[in-house]
Amino acid sequence: MDSGLYAAYTGLLARTQALDTAANNLANAGTTGFRAARESFSGVLAQGLTPTGLDAVADGDSQVGETVNGFGVLGGTAADFGQGPLVATSNPLDLALSGQGFFEIQTKQGIRYTRDGSFLKSADGVLTTQAGEPVLGSRGLPVTLPTGTVSVGPDGTISVTTDAGSGVVGQLRIVDFADPAGLSEEGANRFKAADGVVPTASTAVVQEGAIESSNQDAVHGTMELVLIQRQAEMMQKALGVFDGQFDKTAVEQLGKV
Repeated sequence: MDSGLYAAYTGLLARTQALDTAANNLANAGTTGFRAARESFSGVLAQGLTPTGLDAVADGDSQVGETVNGFGVLGGTAADFGQGPLVATSNPLDLALSGQGFFEIQTKQGIRYTRDGSFLKSADGVLTTQAGEPVLGSRGLPVTLPTGTVSVGPDGTISVTTDAGSGVVGQLRIVDFADPAGLSEEGANRFKAADGVVPTASTAVVQEGAIESSNQDAVHGTMELVLIQRQAEMMQKALGVFDGQFDKTAVEQLGKV
């Protein structure tokens, strides 16, 4: 089969997959604590295949491998853990992390990790996410806030001031991972650690009265989406040329032989 057909097909496949990723990134450009996904690519049949396609062989032993090797397809996506911009809100329960790290929350599915610090105080005084899930403190228990004015320090220490005075009521559990890329995404802005992976203490600084926006800029996300769409259209046209015009020419010429 013509190597150009392989190139056009794998190019279209890669751009179609990348289009889905870019669209999801753009859709979450306004999601607090969202981490954009970035695509990675890999070569097709990089090691070469036997004519039967069963075993990897040395370079040069496979015409199939030589034909398609080097044409990239989307190998997968990984979350970009780069810092998003911090936006001031003046709400004392809005907390943002400056630096690498995660808030630890308790969900029905187990412990999860998030950069979304837009927290609330429940009717029974528990600090929760917008979905009502408890935020965990340094001892691994939900943080409970008594009635009063809340203040959160850079290290996550929580103080509450009442008519009787002020005092420390707890400290947020803020953790990090040696390899954040190993976290699996759940929803738009939370992550799950693999079984057996133990987080470590984070050096991230807590900023009270602010939230961290998505690290996907809407303007750049739109430009990227348009660019990928155009690339996909080009690959589709190229595939049509190889699949239609070249095959038609081959049939006409063979009939004359």
